[in-house]
Parts: sequence; structure tokens; C-alpha cells
Amino acid sequence: MISKSLTDDKIKPDSSPKQEAKEVLHKMDKNDSIYSYAAPEKDKVKVKIKLSDEKIQKIEAICNAFNNEAGELINVLHQTQNAFGYLPAEVQEVIAHKLNVSTAHVYGVVTFYSYFTMIPKGEFPISICTGTACYVRGAEKVLDEFKKQLGINVGQTTADGKFSLSCLRCVGACGLAPVILVGEKVYGRVSPEGVKAILDNYREK
Repeated sequence: MISKSLTDDKIKPDSSPKQEAKEVLHKMDKNDSIYSYAAPEKDKVKVKIKLSDEKIQKIEAICNAFNNEAGELINVLHQTQNAFGYLPAEVQEVIAHKLNVSTAHVYGVVTFYSYFTMIPKGEFPISICTGTACYVRGAEKVLDEFKKQLGINVGQTTADGKFSLSCLRCVGACGLAPVILVGEKVYGRVSPEGVKAILDNYREK
């Protein structure tokens, strides 16, 4: 659960990741019982669903790369999501243990930023830009067509694990609006009529 003050406040766009992390963590009242946390034993990380030793070591290596500093939480989350594709609760617990912060703090940051996800992404994650330029040029209709073609809603993954669907606020390519991303590949000036052809390129892979 995120405190109201956190969701109401906006993070300054020109802040560095380290400053953003400190601001987000500062807004959470550590004295509030909802954020109370008993640190697990130093020699053992307890998780609800067992992670493989290899995965735990990978997460710990990422944390070590940032000197296990709480102020580097956002950077750690970025790197961990890049490695695993998403940030389930058990991964968050390992990060909390290594950075010596509560799991509530980690959860608060993960759910505050739209970039982070706790849901597994598909093999080909599709992101629809819904920024102003894309929206006024028909992004909503493009999104509706992707929903129709895939049979899923935003935030979901197809049953075969091939595609997942999400929205982004802006990808910085307004001149190509409406824009979508499939993985890291950018498609510009996408129309609803062109959605099926884009999907067919990946269905054959």
C-alpha cells in the first residue's frame, strides 16, 4: 500500500535516479506501522516462492554493483527488471534485504513508477504510446485494435506467453505519432489497419 502523500506528489523530471529514490523513500513514514519490517537473517533470504540460487545471486550481484545503497533503489530495480523482465514480490524481498530497507519501501517505488511491472511480460512486449501527440493522432484506436487482435487488455499477457500489452506516457518520438514499441523496436505512424501486419511479423518467429 502506498501512502497518499507519495501518490499525490510528482517527481521532478530533471531529478537524477538517485535523488528520485531518496525523495520517494523520504515520503514514506518509517514510523508508520504499515511499513514496519523485521529484517531477515543476514545469511538467508526468506521468500514466499523459492527463487533459484542462481537468480538470488544475480539479484545480489546487481545490488552489490550499486554498493547496496538504499539511495540506488531505482537503479537496482531498473537493472533487475532488465534481467528478469518483471519484479515479483519475492524478487523485491531480496532487494529489500540487500539494501536494508523494508519491503514496503521497495513495493512503493515499484508501484509508483509505470515503467516497473510485477506481471511477467510476453516474449514480445508491446507498448502503446499514449502521450498527447500520439493520443490526438489516434493512439486509442490503435490500442483498441491491439486488444482486439490479441484478445487481452492492457497489463495482460496472451495465454501462449508470446505478447503482452502496456501503455507508455511518451517515448520521445512525437514526430512519428502514433508510435508503438515491440520490445525495443519502434514503429511510427501506426494505423489500426496496420496492427495485424505488425503482429504477423512476430507470430511467425
